[in-house]
Order: sequence, then C-alpha cells, then structure tokens
Amino acid sequence: MTHTLVRMTVAETISSKLEAAFAPAHLDVRDESAAHAGHAGAREGGETHFRVAIVSKLFAGLSRVERHRRVHEILDAELKGRVHALSLTLLTPEEASHRM
Repeated sequence: MTHTLVRMTVAETISSKLEAAFAPAHLDVRDESAAHAGHAGAREGGETHFRVAIVSKLFAGLSRVERHRRVHEILDAELKGRVHALSLTLLTPEEASHRM
C-alpha cells in the first residue's frame, strides 16, 4: 500500500480553518500574491498576500477589532509563516444584506 501526501495550498488551508471555525454563510479566499510580485513580503511561488471575506452569524455582537482578532488567532500559524498580508472583510449576514 502506498500513501500519497497531498499538500494543500495556503488558500485551501485558510479556507478549511475558517470554515471549521466560523461556519460561514459565505467565504471567499483570494490569493492576490501575483499583484504584489516584487513588493515587500512577496516570495517566489506566491501564496503570501490574501484577501478574505467572511459572512458569519458568529460575528454578531463582536466589534470589528474582535472579529479580526479571532480570525488572526485561527490563522496564527499561517501569519507566522508564509502569509505576509491579509485583508479581511468580516460581516454578519444582516450586515452583508445591507451591502447588496
């Protein structure tokens, strides 16, 4: 029997962790590393700059700072590792409905 090790991309890891933590109604993780090539924090192979949008009822009653803090706690290993920049939009379903 052979085992194949499948390496998840950083975007897949981020998505998986955020899905598990926030059970989002909407989750969008975009790797924007290519747009930052040659800039500070950019690395060969990308996977350094991400834009994340989450709509979750678990954000209800939390300040913007607390929402960011919770996401940063979940993604601590990635932020200490490969991820250089993380742009976050964190909304409740009600807040998201007002933006559409």
